[in-house]
Amino acid sequence: MARPTKEQIRELPLYLGLDMEHIHIVDTQEQAQLALVTLQHEHSLGFDTESKPIFRKGQVCPGPTLIQLANATDAFLFPTRFAFAVDAASQLLNNPNIKKVGFGLAGDKKELSTKLDIHIQNIEDLAVTVKHLAGEKKPLGARASVAFVLKQRLGKGAQKSNWGTYPLSPTQIQYAANDAYCAICIENVIHTL
Repeated sequence: MARPTKEQIRELPLYLGLDMEHIHIVDTQEQAQLALVTLQHEHSLGFDTESKPIFRKGQVCPGPTLIQLANATDAFLFPTRFAFAVDAASQLLNNPNIKKVGFGLAGDKKELSTKLDIHIQNIEDLAVTVKHLAGEKKPLGARASVAFVLKQRLGKGAQKSNWGTYPLSPTQIQYAANDAYCAICIENVIHTL
């Protein structure tokens, strides 16, 4: 089966992902500790970052403003404005025993390294993995991969929103959580094939 077309994707049911009770914003020390306790023994985690958008030519990206990690039941959003959130995310991302899976991770990896001194260990870019499954020449992004593997349509409504604002809107929270969550869902399905 080949990469789904935009028309085919539009026909699919919407990917609902996690509801708000399973999305945790790491904005306290207690939430940072909960994230570590919950995620530190996972074999794989869905992973993504969001950055404040650049509106002017020549403007430099300040780096990720949000780091997202998810297991099969919960997502944790780590706002980089909080040192304890960055520290907790760093411990998980630097752990070589946990595979981090996501889409188009080269940019995320570079930004985390140069802006936050986080050096991710053990990552897999699902865009390449799904490309091989689909028999395609080009990597498949999150939207095409969700359609191909999960047979659902991933909403991208908040993708271009201002990730530099805080607190995040409910739409941003849901979008960010589901970007990481869809990656772990795809990883889990791939390993059953």
